[in-house]
Amino acid sequence: MLKFIPYILKTLWGHRARTLLTVAGVAVGMFVFCFVGSISEGLDRMGADAKSQRTLIAFQANRFCPFTSALPEDYERRIAKLPGVTEVVPIQVWTNNCRASLDVVVFHGIRPEKLKTARKLTLISGSWEDFERSQDSALMGAAVARRRGVQAGQSFSIGGVTVRVAGIYEAETPTEEDFIYSHLAFLQRRQGQNSVGTVTQFEISLADGVDPERVAQQVDDLFHGGPVATDTRPKGVFQASSIDDLMELIHLAGWLGMACVVLVLALVSTTTVMAVQDRIREHAVLQTLGFSGGKISSFVLCESVLLSAIGGAIGTGAAMATLAYAGLTVGAEAVSLAFTPTVSLALSAMMVSLIAGASAGIVPAWQASRADIVPALRHV
Repeated sequence: MLKFIPYILKTLWGHRARTLLTVAGVAVGMFVFCFVGSISEGLDRMGADAKSQRTLIAFQANRFCPFTSALPEDYERRIAKLPGVTEVVPIQVWTNNCRASLDVVVFHGIRPEKLKTARKLTLISGSWEDFERSQDSALMGAAVARRRGVQAGQSFSIGGVTVRVAGIYEAETPTEEDFIYSHLAFLQRRQGQNSVGTVTQFEISLADGVDPERVAQQVDDLFHGGPVATDTRPKGVFQASSIDDLMELIHLAGWLGMACVVLVLALVSTTTVMAVQDRIREHAVLQTLGFSGGKISSFVLCESVLLSAIGGAIGTGAAMATLAYAGLTVGAEAVSLAFTPTVSLALSAMMVSLIAGASAGIVPAWQASRADIVPALRHV
């Protein structure tokens, strides 16, 4: 079959307008499929890593947006004494938008010494010492920096909060690169606010083998009588509950991805049927030259798969490049979900385009192989 590839390509190029339009349609379909898939993969990764499973988030009970949660900072001492707890990190959270948004900016106020142990950040520009020295400085995630066009050393302002970016960092997970880390005291005393002595939440790290549900219950029981009750959950569960309003939209996006696959299938199938109808006499001539019906059907099937594969490769490549460069996120209640390009997503998209191309070519290939020579030669 490989020796007939030039013939198949020449045939496709003979109807270049139709071929290019089909390839473009497949590319658009797979582009959208990849975007939808990146959301679903981001959701799946949210609580999948081992660290998230060994980390708890203590939030004020019956509160939702970070603006409404205020826990006494001295809870840190009492939580740290619980069996199985290895570290407690008080965090002050501020966000420009608690509702669902495609451009959520989230500040996490953490003491520098806690940030160094609780997060694995790699500075790609700027200085850690500069961040430690100045309370109005911050470390900005690479994804936020790309979206906002910010570089180390510049000032960044949003919603009444102004910081000097002491460094840009990369992290182990794409979602982590959507945060801006500032000093805890700075965020507690931000413009128009004085929340010294309170924090939004506590991040509780557990030792290996400790039951997170048991410790979460112990934390909530510890503060059940006040002064402020807590609601403690594993980090992945907490994040999922925070974006609960987005879940229906994400599931709907999954159906959109399926619709894109159906679109590719219909588009390639229609093009292949038209190609077979246009080349009835050509296929009859091939049969008179000794080509079997099976060989002709393989030509048609190969054309269908090739069209879908080329379009799929273009669409997938464009989607991966866009996702990598744009650093898009969707978030709610200060929890971000990153649109991330992955090798598995690209391979899945290419596999889908190949399967769609093969499926679309089955019926036209069968029709081409069943054509009678004499009526086909008379066809005009």
